[in-house]
Amino acid sequence: MSVDTVAVGDQLPTREVHLTRQDVVRYSGASTDFNPIHFSDRHARAIGQAGVIAHGMWTMGAALAGVIEWAGGPDHVVSYFVRFTRPVAVPDTDEGTTLTFSGTVTAVENGIATIAIEATCGDDKVLGAAKAEVRL
Repeated sequence: MSVDTVAVGDQLPTREVHLTRQDVVRYSGASTDFNPIHFSDRHARAIGQAGVIAHGMWTMGAALAGVIEWAGGPDHVVSYFVRFTRPVAVPDTDEGTTLTFSGTVTAVENGIATIAIEATCGDDKVLGAAKAEVRL
């Protein structure tokens, strides 16, 4: 990819990522974040959630993964920002839940492309103001 081939309005490939309770528990171990809202419906309900929720950092990382692939590797990422707008509920089923990630080039300047990232789970937008800057 070069600065000459990227233009404002370009769409990154849409990615769907499936997430199960088993994935959330594994992420808890990998991240050493053992907050019980990530594995216990009882604890999640105690703070007003419908049930277990995914780690925000997992959601943030999953959203960036498509940008990294599009850009050609993590070393191209210059900056990344998100706001967490809605937690990702992970039902206790074999199917779990599905998140959809997409991106649009909103600026190209001095060899840096700015990507606006959309992250949804069903009809819910789970990240707001998500954007990455990547070196072309």
